[in-house]
Amino acid sequence: MRIIDKKSGKRIGQKMTPDLKEYNKKMKDDDPIMRNVEKAENTSELSAMDPPSAYDKDRKIGGEFDQMDVFLQELMEDHKEVTKQTQAFDEALIAFKESGFVIDYNLNKVFNAFFVFFDEHILPHNQKEEKYYFRVLEHRLREDGEHGSNDSNYTAIELMEDDHVKFIQLATLTFNLLGLGNRLQDPQSRALTMDLAYNSGRELVELLRLHVFREDETLFPLSQKLLTADDFAYINESHK
Repeated sequence: MRIIDKKSGKRIGQKMTPDLKEYNKKMKDDDPIMRNVEKAENTSELSAMDPPSAYDKDRKIGGEFDQMDVFLQELMEDHKEVTKQTQAFDEALIAFKESGFVIDYNLNKVFNAFFVFFDEHILPHNQKEEKYYFRVLEHRLREDGEHGSNDSNYTAIELMEDDHVKFIQLATLTFNLLGLGNRLQDPQSRALTMDLAYNSGRELVELLRLHVFREDETLFPLSQKLLTADDFAYINESHK
Protein backbone atom coordinates (compact mmCIF):
# COMPACT_ATOMS: atom_id res chain seq x y z
CA MET A 1 0.00 0.00 0.00
CA ARG A 2 1.39 3.50 -0.88
CA ILE A 3 0.54 6.61 1.11
CA ILE A 4 1.60 10.29 1.06
CA ASP A 5 3.80 11.82 3.75
CA LYS A 6 1.96 14.96 4.86
CA LYS A 7 5.21 16.88 5.62
CA SER A 8 7.31 16.03 2.55
CA GLY A 9 4.48 15.37 0.12
CA LYS A 10 6.35 12.33 -1.16
CA ARG A 11 4.95 8.88 -1.62
CA ILE A 12 6.33 6.41 0.87
CA GLY A 13 6.03 2.68 1.23
CA GLN A 14 4.13 1.20 4.11
CA LYS A 15 3.28 -2.38 4.84
CA MET A 16 -0.19 -3.18 5.95
CA THR A 17 -0.22 -3.37 9.72
CA PRO A 18 -1.64 -6.37 11.55
CA ASP A 19 -4.46 -4.17 12.86
CA LEU A 20 -5.41 -3.12 9.33
CA LYS A 21 -5.28 -6.72 8.15
CA GLU A 22 -7.58 -7.72 10.97
CA TYR A 23 -9.94 -4.85 10.20
CA ASN A 24 -10.18 -5.80 6.50
CA LYS A 25 -10.80 -9.42 7.41
CA LYS A 26 -13.57 -8.39 9.77
CA MET A 27 -15.16 -6.20 7.13
CA LYS A 28 -15.07 -9.07 4.66
CA ASP A 29 -16.65 -11.46 7.15
CA ASP A 30 -19.27 -8.94 8.31
CA ASP A 31 -19.86 -7.23 4.95
CA PRO A 32 -23.14 -5.30 5.27
CA ILE A 33 -23.68 -5.74 1.51
CA MET A 34 -25.07 -9.19 0.91
CA ARG A 35 -23.40 -10.20 -2.35
CA ASN A 36 -25.33 -13.41 -2.99
CA VAL A 37 -28.82 -12.62 -1.84
CA GLU A 38 -31.51 -15.17 -2.56
CA LYS A 39 -35.02 -13.86 -2.95
CA ALA A 40 -37.46 -15.59 -0.65
CA GLU A 41 -40.04 -17.76 -2.30
CA ASN A 42 -43.72 -16.82 -2.34
CA THR A 43 -43.04 -13.12 -1.96
CA SER A 44 -44.46 -10.16 -3.88
CA GLU A 45 -41.24 -8.18 -3.46
CA LEU A 46 -40.21 -6.39 -6.68
CA SER A 47 -36.71 -6.63 -8.04
CA ALA A 48 -34.77 -4.61 -10.60
CA MET A 49 -33.67 -7.95 -12.04
CA ASP A 50 -37.27 -9.09 -12.37
CA PRO A 51 -39.39 -5.94 -12.79
CA PRO A 52 -43.19 -6.04 -13.03
CA SER A 53 -44.66 -5.91 -16.51
CA ALA A 54 -45.87 -2.50 -17.66
CA TYR A 55 -49.05 -4.33 -18.65
CA ASP A 56 -49.46 -6.05 -15.28
CA LYS A 57 -53.24 -6.36 -15.00
CA ASP A 58 -52.97 -7.01 -11.25
CA ARG A 59 -51.86 -3.41 -10.82
CA LYS A 60 -54.54 -1.76 -12.95
CA ILE A 61 -57.64 -0.04 -11.57
CA GLY A 62 -60.00 -0.96 -14.39
CA GLY A 63 -63.62 0.02 -14.83
CA GLU A 64 -66.72 -0.81 -16.83
CA PHE A 65 -67.11 1.14 -20.05
CA ASP A 66 -70.83 1.83 -19.51
CA GLN A 67 -70.07 3.33 -16.09
CA MET A 68 -67.73 5.94 -17.55
CA ASP A 69 -68.69 9.51 -18.35
CA VAL A 70 -69.43 10.12 -22.03
CA PHE A 71 -66.20 12.14 -22.39
CA LEU A 72 -64.10 9.20 -21.20
CA GLN A 73 -66.09 6.83 -23.40
CA GLU A 74 -65.23 8.98 -26.43
CA LEU A 75 -61.53 8.82 -25.56
CA MET A 76 -61.70 5.05 -25.16
CA GLU A 77 -63.44 4.70 -28.52
CA ASP A 78 -60.66 6.77 -30.07
CA HIS A 79 -58.17 4.35 -28.55
CA LYS A 80 -59.73 1.40 -30.36
CA GLU A 81 -58.90 2.99 -33.71
CA VAL A 82 -55.44 4.02 -32.46
CA THR A 83 -54.79 0.39 -31.51
CA LYS A 84 -55.99 -0.83 -34.91
CA GLN A 85 -53.83 1.62 -36.87
CA THR A 86 -50.83 1.01 -34.62
CA GLN A 87 -51.09 -2.74 -35.17
CA ALA A 88 -51.15 -2.29 -38.95
CA PHE A 89 -48.14 0.02 -38.78
CA ASP A 90 -46.23 -2.42 -36.58
CA GLU A 91 -46.87 -5.33 -38.94
CA ALA A 92 -45.70 -3.18 -41.86
CA LEU A 93 -42.51 -2.27 -39.99
CA ILE A 94 -41.73 -5.93 -39.35
CA ALA A 95 -42.35 -6.80 -43.01
CA PHE A 96 -40.18 -3.82 -43.97
CA LYS A 97 -37.21 -5.18 -42.03
CA GLU A 98 -37.72 -8.74 -43.24
CA SER A 99 -37.66 -7.50 -46.85
CA GLY A 100 -34.24 -5.96 -46.35
CA PHE A 101 -35.72 -2.47 -45.97
CA VAL A 102 -37.45 -2.39 -49.33
CA ILE A 103 -40.57 -0.22 -49.45
CA ASP A 104 -43.00 -1.67 -51.98
CA TYR A 105 -46.43 -0.32 -52.93
CA ASN A 106 -48.29 -2.04 -50.06
CA LEU A 107 -45.82 -0.96 -47.36
CA ASN A 108 -45.81 2.58 -48.69
CA LYS A 109 -49.60 2.62 -48.53
CA VAL A 110 -49.67 1.46 -44.89
CA PHE A 111 -46.92 3.88 -43.83
CA ASN A 112 -48.69 6.82 -45.45
CA ALA A 113 -52.01 5.84 -43.91
CA PHE A 114 -50.48 5.69 -40.44
CA PHE A 115 -48.76 9.08 -40.63
CA VAL A 116 -51.94 10.70 -41.99
CA PHE A 117 -53.89 9.09 -39.14
CA PHE A 118 -51.29 10.33 -36.67
CA ASP A 119 -51.68 13.93 -37.88
CA GLU A 120 -55.44 13.92 -38.27
CA HIS A 121 -56.51 11.81 -35.29
CA ILE A 122 -53.82 11.09 -32.70
CA LEU A 123 -52.62 14.70 -32.37
CA PRO A 124 -56.19 16.13 -32.06
CA HIS A 125 -56.99 13.36 -29.55
CA ASN A 126 -54.01 14.36 -27.42
CA GLN A 127 -54.96 18.04 -27.60
CA LYS A 128 -58.48 17.14 -26.54
CA GLU A 129 -57.09 15.50 -23.42
CA GLU A 130 -54.64 18.29 -22.60
CA LYS A 131 -56.81 21.39 -23.04
CA TYR A 132 -59.34 20.97 -20.22
CA TYR A 133 -59.51 17.37 -19.00
CA PHE A 134 -55.90 17.09 -17.84
CA ARG A 135 -56.05 20.46 -16.08
CA VAL A 136 -59.16 19.53 -14.08
CA LEU A 137 -57.90 16.03 -13.31
CA GLU A 138 -54.51 17.30 -12.15
CA HIS A 139 -56.25 19.51 -9.59
CA ARG A 140 -58.30 16.54 -8.31
CA LEU A 141 -55.23 14.27 -8.20
CA ARG A 142 -53.33 16.72 -6.02
CA GLU A 143 -56.38 17.28 -3.87
CA ASP A 144 -56.63 13.51 -3.31
CA GLY A 145 -52.90 13.10 -2.63
CA GLU A 146 -52.29 11.22 -5.88
CA HIS A 147 -48.87 12.71 -6.60
CA GLY A 148 -45.18 12.10 -6.01
CA SER A 149 -43.67 12.55 -2.57
CA ASN A 150 -40.42 14.10 -3.77
CA ASP A 151 -39.65 17.72 -4.59
CA SER A 152 -41.02 17.38 -8.13
CA ASN A 153 -44.49 16.55 -6.78
CA TYR A 154 -45.43 15.09 -10.18
CA THR A 155 -48.81 13.56 -10.95
CA ALA A 156 -49.81 11.07 -13.63
CA ILE A 157 -50.60 14.04 -15.88
CA GLU A 158 -46.92 14.86 -16.34
CA LEU A 159 -46.31 11.28 -17.48
CA MET A 160 -49.18 11.38 -19.98
CA GLU A 161 -48.10 14.73 -21.41
CA ASP A 162 -44.51 13.54 -21.66
CA ASP A 163 -45.77 10.59 -23.71
CA HIS A 164 -47.59 13.01 -26.03
CA VAL A 165 -44.35 14.89 -26.69
CA LYS A 166 -42.46 11.65 -27.32
CA PHE A 167 -45.14 10.59 -29.83
CA ILE A 168 -44.42 13.66 -31.93
CA GLN A 169 -40.66 13.27 -31.66
CA LEU A 170 -40.67 9.59 -32.64
CA ALA A 171 -43.23 9.98 -35.42
CA THR A 172 -41.29 12.90 -36.91
CA LEU A 173 -38.00 11.01 -36.64
CA THR A 174 -39.41 7.85 -38.22
CA PHE A 175 -41.11 9.72 -41.06
CA ASN A 176 -38.00 11.76 -41.90
CA LEU A 177 -35.65 8.76 -41.72
CA LEU A 178 -37.87 6.74 -44.06
CA GLY A 179 -37.89 9.60 -46.55
CA LEU A 180 -34.15 10.14 -46.28
CA GLY A 181 -33.27 6.46 -46.54
CA ASN A 182 -35.37 6.09 -49.66
CA ARG A 183 -33.28 8.76 -51.40
CA LEU A 184 -29.82 7.52 -50.40
CA GLN A 185 -27.81 5.80 -53.13
CA ASP A 186 -25.08 4.29 -50.96
CA PRO A 187 -26.32 0.82 -49.83
CA GLN A 188 -24.58 0.94 -46.45
CA SER A 189 -25.86 4.43 -45.62
CA ARG A 190 -29.33 3.48 -46.77
CA ALA A 191 -29.38 0.31 -44.66
CA LEU A 192 -28.20 2.19 -41.58
CA THR A 193 -30.80 4.95 -42.03
CA MET A 194 -33.63 2.49 -42.64
CA ASP A 195 -32.62 0.47 -39.59
CA LEU A 196 -32.84 3.63 -37.49
CA ALA A 197 -36.25 4.35 -38.99
CA TYR A 198 -37.41 0.84 -38.15
CA ASN A 199 -36.22 1.05 -34.54
CA SER A 200 -37.74 4.47 -33.91
CA GLY A 201 -40.99 3.27 -35.48
CA ARG A 202 -41.13 0.20 -33.24
CA GLU A 203 -40.41 2.40 -30.22
CA LEU A 204 -43.34 4.63 -31.21
CA VAL A 205 -45.59 1.58 -31.55
CA GLU A 206 -44.72 0.29 -28.09
CA LEU A 207 -45.15 3.70 -26.50
CA LEU A 208 -48.57 4.16 -28.11
CA ARG A 209 -49.71 0.75 -26.87
CA LEU A 210 -48.45 1.37 -23.35
CA HIS A 211 -50.01 4.84 -23.25
CA VAL A 212 -53.41 3.49 -24.30
CA PHE A 213 -53.18 0.76 -21.66
CA ARG A 214 -52.27 3.23 -18.92
CA GLU A 215 -55.15 5.53 -19.78
CA ASP A 216 -57.83 2.89 -20.34
CA GLU A 217 -56.93 0.76 -17.34
CA THR A 218 -55.75 3.33 -14.80
CA LEU A 219 -56.15 7.02 -15.63
CA PHE A 220 -59.72 6.93 -16.93
CA PRO A 221 -61.11 4.75 -14.10
CA LEU A 222 -59.30 7.01 -11.61
CA SER A 223 -60.85 10.02 -13.32
CA GLN A 224 -64.31 8.52 -12.99
CA LYS A 225 -63.65 8.09 -9.29
CA LEU A 226 -62.18 11.55 -8.57
CA LEU A 227 -63.96 13.93 -10.94
CA THR A 228 -67.33 15.32 -9.90
CA ALA A 229 -70.44 15.64 -12.04
CA ASP A 230 -69.70 19.37 -12.31
CA ASP A 231 -66.14 18.60 -13.45
CA PHE A 232 -67.40 16.41 -16.26
CA ALA A 233 -70.08 18.94 -17.18
CA TYR A 234 -67.41 21.63 -17.48
CA ILE A 235 -65.13 19.38 -19.57
CA ASN A 236 -67.89 18.30 -21.92
CA GLU A 237 -69.21 21.85 -22.34
CA SER A 238 -65.72 23.22 -23.02
CA HIS A 239 -65.21 20.82 -25.92
CA LYS A 240 -68.42 21.75 -27.74
